[in-house]
Amino acid sequence: MRIGRALLVAVIAISGWRVLVAQSPTNDLPNPSQAGQNIFKLPEGRMWGSTSAVDIDKDGRSIWVAERCGVNSCADPATGKMSPLDPVLKFDSTGKLVKSFGAGMIAFAHGIHVDRDGNIWVTDANDNRPRPARGASAGAAPPAAAPAKLVGHQVIKFSPDGKVLMTLGTAGVAGNPPEALTEPNDVVTAPNGDIFVAEGHAGQNTNAPPDTVARISKFTRDGKFIKSWGKLGSGPGEFRTPHSLAIDARGRLFVADRGNVRLQLFDLEGKFLTETKDFSRISGLFIDKNDRLYAADSESSPTSHPGGWKRGIRIGSAKDLKVMYLIPDPENPDPAKTTAGTSAAEGVAVDAQGNVYGAEVGPKAVKKYAKKSAT
Repeated sequence: MRIGRALLVAVIAISGWRVLVAQSPTNDLPNPSQAGQNIFKLPEGRMWGSTSAVDIDKDGRSIWVAERCGVNSCADPATGKMSPLDPVLKFDSTGKLVKSFGAGMIAFAHGIHVDRDGNIWVTDANDNRPRPARGASAGAAPPAAAPAKLVGHQVIKFSPDGKVLMTLGTAGVAGNPPEALTEPNDVVTAPNGDIFVAEGHAGQNTNAPPDTVARISKFTRDGKFIKSWGKLGSGPGEFRTPHSLAIDARGRLFVADRGNVRLQLFDLEGKFLTETKDFSRISGLFIDKNDRLYAADSESSPTSHPGGWKRGIRIGSAKDLKVMYLIPDPENPDPAKTTAGTSAAEGVAVDAQGNVYGAEVGPKAVKKYAKKSAT
């Protein structure tokens, strides 16, 4: 029996555990970019929080970021009180902050999308309900009552100046469309204006109950619910945390199915087309005007993705799904020694000049990877 470079993926159930036998890692690839740089300047006294949300403005040069107010949530976990900081930030090509908005409106910024008209869409993948502290004992005091103003579990469409143009979902309430959304991870719009939302962040957990939300929801350009597809699982059209979305020039929807360590492709009606595992454990997706695909892996480790896969940003073709380049994670160059957690880019975007931007959750930063002149 002939075995090529890409082996089939076997999913074996042993006492309730899923064991992944993956194909050879796409590690030994040229790096098309210079070392990452921290070019973005925040106001004096403000620190970067975790961010997975980065995209490029309609002008092709400016960069939009949604970050979590200096920590990992704009909501105080003990009280639900919202930070006074603006989580949505616009920078020029030199890294100068030129605009910000959204204070008190977004608890857990997760995904960001700039549409063809220059409007800014942000997904809020959690809410501001108080939660017990980590490690709290069984007899600890219960969390505080919910704040009067709930936020979260929404997609918010802003004008470039920060005016709210549309919301999808009910603020602070997890549920099902059309009334509500559950942990919206990312959003993207099609050429005709249809809206696609990836829902469900908890599905990658091995102990996730079978009714855990893991789906794609589709809306008209004016926010009318059309349909949802997907459920928790590992079959075609099933998901374990659909973490990021992108649409290519052929009108195919790319879904980073992170918990299943694969990229799934659908038509815009939700029909499954194909999948690949060659881009590794993907957290963030971006497809440029030339149909070049950028996929950020911030989580691969011997436990989350066995087989020696390096973290980093893999770059290839959206047309044939071939991987051509790798911007490696400088913090975890040896996959055998990489521990669980997240590092380097979780979100990714690319400007008109080919410079790559990585939004980082663990390191709390956004880095620019300038394009090498010879690439």
